[in-house]
Amino acid sequence: MAVSGGPGKNLRYVIALGGNAIIPAGLEGTYEQQEAITMATMKQVASMAADGHQIVMTHGNGPVVGNIVLRNDAGMAVHGIPIMPMFVCGADSQGGLGYMLQQSLQNALSEIGLETPVASVVTQVLVDADDAAFDNPTKPIGPFYDEEQAGLLRDENGWTIIKDAGRGWRRVVPSPEPREVVEWEAIRTLVNGGVITIATGGGGVPVIRDDRGFLSGVDAVIDKDRASALLARLIGADVLVIVTQVEKVCVRFGQPDEEALDVMTVEQAKRMLAEGEFPAGSMGPKIEAAVSFLSQGGKAVVITSPEYILDAVVGTRGTTIVPD
Repeated sequence: MAVSGGPGKNLRYVIALGGNAIIPAGLEGTYEQQEAITMATMKQVASMAADGHQIVMTHGNGPVVGNIVLRNDAGMAVHGIPIMPMFVCGADSQGGLGYMLQQSLQNALSEIGLETPVASVVTQVLVDADDAAFDNPTKPIGPFYDEEQAGLLRDENGWTIIKDAGRGWRRVVPSPEPREVVEWEAIRTLVNGGVITIATGGGGVPVIRDDRGFLSGVDAVIDKDRASALLARLIGADVLVIVTQVEKVCVRFGQPDEEALDVMTVEQAKRMLAEGEFPAGSMGPKIEAAVSFLSQGGKAVVITSPEYILDAVVGTRGTTIVPD
């Protein structure tokens, strides 16, 4: 099912790149590797821009922010540099990844003779200070530690650290629900003005608001797909494209009778979620984000892998989820 709009029907897209779409499993994650993978993706985005579509890009930061946290720890151990809070590490990842995506897209646009402006926005996402997730941190972040290191870091920094059987000890942080994209009006203004905008990296920098209306960062990780669906709704996007490690959504994934889905309705997605078809640690949040976006006015959600973005929006690859 095509969601590209057709001739003269330009659409507003939010394209959410998964962190593993930038550093796939099995690669070292050098800058050169990230740049090459990103450039291949940005050529497809440039082609969509050439067709007249408006585009906002969001991105995960999973492997990257973990490396930032690791450098954080090493700087403290070797040079005595104070460890920065988790939310600052998230902002750092937005800057670094935003730079790479922005430059790669500028080069891809230049290659086809387009002068479309591109900008990255360091984005804050408001969460509820009373979210139950803060009482039950579950999201692993950063490297594994031995028991002695874990104890020291827990005591010095007040971290929650849990044991991962067979691999050591690891820090976990809350993963609260996104409530508001603080800069959404600025992002919408940029898109209205013809700027391809990169925003809400890593799910956004999680912040809370006090009684005075002041914002402050909190150590948490917001699900990138949920934050992208929220942003897509706020800026009036037509289509949400979720880019992940697989070409299509599958039922009975990994089993002998695995089945790839071309099209799915919201009703079907809800039913399969309730049946436990999509695990919380993999496809579940993506399907939930799709249902949320479509239930609030979105026209379509496309889920596919990086190499098939263009094919997926014209309906020849990927999985398309549509309203009932």
